[in-house]
Amino acid sequence: MRKTRSITRRAALRTAAAATVLPVVHIRTAGAAGKLSAGFWDHWVPKGNEVMQKQVDAWAAKNKIEVQADFITSTGNKLLITAAAEAQAGAGHDFLPLANWDVQAYASRLAPIDEHVKAMVAQYGEYSPVAAYLGKSGGHWMAMPSSTGTLNLNCCARISMLKKFAGVDVQALYPAHPADPSTSAGWTYDAFLAAAEACQKAGYPFSLGLGLTNDSINNTGVIFSAFGADLVNAKGELTVDSDNVRRVLEYGQKLVPFLPPDTVSYDDASNNRALISGRSALILNPPSAWAVAKRDAPKVAEDCWIFPTPAGPNGRFIPYNYTFWGVWEFSRNKPAAMDLIQYLQERKQVEERDNVVAGYDIPPLESMSDFAIWSEVEPPKGVVYNYPIRPWHNAKPSIAAYPAPPEIAVQIYHRAVQPTMFAKLKTGQSIDQVIAWARDEIEGYMR
Repeated sequence: MRKTRSITRRAALRTAAAATVLPVVHIRTAGAAGKLSAGFWDHWVPKGNEVMQKQVDAWAAKNKIEVQADFITSTGNKLLITAAAEAQAGAGHDFLPLANWDVQAYASRLAPIDEHVKAMVAQYGEYSPVAAYLGKSGGHWMAMPSSTGTLNLNCCARISMLKKFAGVDVQALYPAHPADPSTSAGWTYDAFLAAAEACQKAGYPFSLGLGLTNDSINNTGVIFSAFGADLVNAKGELTVDSDNVRRVLEYGQKLVPFLPPDTVSYDDASNNRALISGRSALILNPPSAWAVAKRDAPKVAEDCWIFPTPAGPNGRFIPYNYTFWGVWEFSRNKPAAMDLIQYLQERKQVEERDNVVAGYDIPPLESMSDFAIWSEVEPPKGVVYNYPIRPWHNAKPSIAAYPAPPEIAVQIYHRAVQPTMFAKLKTGQSIDQVIAWARDEIEGYMR
C-alpha cells in the first residue's frame, strides 16, 4: 500500500497550513486499516530511498496501513522548514526525522515513545548517554534514534602522507579487523599535534575548520570533550574559566598555527574540497568526502583511511550527528507511526539499508557495529571498517557543548562558541581574552 512523493519547501508550508482544518482521528492499533503520512530524509546515496520505500511497503502490506512516504531533502533547510511549519500548524506528517537539538526544540509537540525505545533496548542494549541527552525531555524519550541520517566525523586521512611526513601508519593503528586497544593507545592529541605540524610543514595541513558551520563546531567541540573542558556543566553552572578549559586552550595555541590560513572562514565544504583536491593530509568527516573522491579523484580515494579521533586526558570521543524519528502529538495514528519507526530500527532493516548506502549511516546502538558492509567497502578494502565505534576503540560518542543543559548547549553549539575560541587564538588573542569573551557570550544565553 504505497504512495511516494518528494516534497519542496513551498509544498511543506502548504501541507502544514491545509492540514490544520482536518479532524483529529486516532487509530488505536497498528493492525487496523488506516493511513499514515511519514517523512524521511532524502538520502544522498541514490538507492537509499529505494530500500527505505521497500521496507515501508512491506510493513504497510503486513499491517494493512496505507503509508504515504515523503522523502524530504535537507538542501535549503527544507527538513528544518517542514518541521517548523508542521509544529506551528499542529498538523502534517505523522512523523518526521529530527536532527540533534530538534527533539528538544519540539519536545512539547512530540508524543513520548518510551515503550518502543524500551523494547529496542531490551533487544539490542542501551543507547549512548549523548543519544539519551538529545532524545529525552522531562524524563521521557520524545523520539527514537535513527540509523538513517546518523553519522560521525572521524578522521579521514591520506595513508601515504601521514606515513611519509609524520611517521604515522594509520592502518597499523586501526587495522580492518578486531584489534587490541593497545594498538591505538598512542593515537593521542599529542601525537595528533606532532603529525599536524609535520604535514603542515610539508605543505599538506590538517584541514580542520574554525568557522561557524557544523563541521567546524564538531571538529573543535570534540577536542574540548577529550580534555574534559566543559564551558557549562550538567548542573548549568558556568565553568568556562576552569583548569580544563585553560588546558584545552593551551593545546589550541599549539595547534592553530598548523591549520590552513583560511581556517577561520571554513564552511562545511571547505575540508571536503581540500581532501579531494589533494591539498590536505587529514580532515574530520563522514565517508562522504571519500565517496566523492572515489568518483572524482580515484587516486586520492585509494589512499584514504577512516579511523577514530585521538584520545585526550578525558578519553577518546567521536563527534556525532544524530538523527531521530519523532511522532507528533497531533498525529492521527500515533500507534501505527511508532510501530513503523521501531520496525525500521530493528537490526534486519538497518543492516539491509546500510548495505545499500555503503555503510554511510551509523546505527545508534553499538551492538549493530558489526555489519559486514564496513569490511567490504573499497577502495582501499577496509577504508570504513573503523567508521562505526567498535568495542576495542575505547571511544564514546560526543556532541559539542555536552553536558550543559540542552537549552544552553544548543546556543553554544549554534553560535559556534568553541571554534570561535580557537579562532581568536589563531588571531593572536590571549587565553585570558578568549575566556573573557566566552564568559560574556555564554552569560547572555543564561540570563
